[in-house]
Amino acid sequence: MKKTLYYILICLTVLNADTLDDAKQLEKEGKYKEANSLYKTLLKEDRITNKQVDYFEQKIDKSNDKETNFTIKQIINSNFEIYPYKDNYFLPFTYDFKKKDGRKKAEAKFQISFKKPITYNLFSLNETINIAYTQTSYWQIYKQSAPFRETNYKPEIYILFPYSKLDHTLLKAYKISLMHESNGRDNESSRSWNRIYLEGLFQISNVFLSSKVWARIPDKKDDNPNLYKYYGYGEIEISHIYRDNIYKLKLRNNLKFSKDNKGFIEFSYSFAMKKNYFAYMQISSGYAESLIDYDKEINRISIGISLSR
Repeated sequence: MKKTLYYILICLTVLNADTLDDAKQLEKEGKYKEANSLYKTLLKEDRITNKQVDYFEQKIDKSNDKETNFTIKQIINSNFEIYPYKDNYFLPFTYDFKKKDGRKKAEAKFQISFKKPITYNLFSLNETINIAYTQTSYWQIYKQSAPFRETNYKPEIYILFPYSKLDHTLLKAYKISLMHESNGRDNESSRSWNRIYLEGLFQISNVFLSSKVWARIPDKKDDNPNLYKYYGYGEIEISHIYRDNIYKLKLRNNLKFSKDNKGFIEFSYSFAMKKNYFAYMQISSGYAESLIDYDKEINRISIGISLSR
């Protein structure tokens, strides 16, 4: 079955296929409220085998107050409508073919990314306002003290608008986001910037394309004065889905057709090992892979697992 670029794995059990497909389609269109309603219907109809629900129903003493019961059940089931956002992965082996001072070429890399919808249809456009957080860490696990070399933090708030002007269009949704990114360091190692970006989400059969352009918000304390030279002004990501395989290609370039041309390319491939575990490989080359190395060229290969994609 076709999946979107932002396919959300919120159902960890076996559901009725037809209703589950309907719920997933609503998620693809950004209609999270309607999708959640379907999931709740499935729960009420006992068409989901959920050990946490069984545990609440069979083992937890109930309160006479309905609202208190709802809160207890929410905590027991960890059901706070928090979903995966970007890829969540752990890559225990990555190797940079270019030598850098003060670090080993081999290290580990992992990423944690999640989002939470906070309002629905505020502007009567079927849009969703979300808060999201992504953290990417580089861990010198093969050094004796195994220090974390670099961590980049990316909180953001964005609005996702489903595009429903026509029934069949290449454009499926568009997104406006305000993002902060920093590495949490002081002095000369500090790296941070704020940006607004506009993203369009397109689909051609089982190929999905994300096209993003951004503008940096001026900052009095500019610790990255030439950031655009290495990050460019936007990014394209193409995803091809075939059965349980996902192939992704990410591209950036500053569009300077001279000796100052800088860019970044990343290819990733994942396939299902089990229902919610995926083998994951990543190959990247270019500039601005991380904030601390935004002006350094990285040529890296990485292997590991992902928990969402």
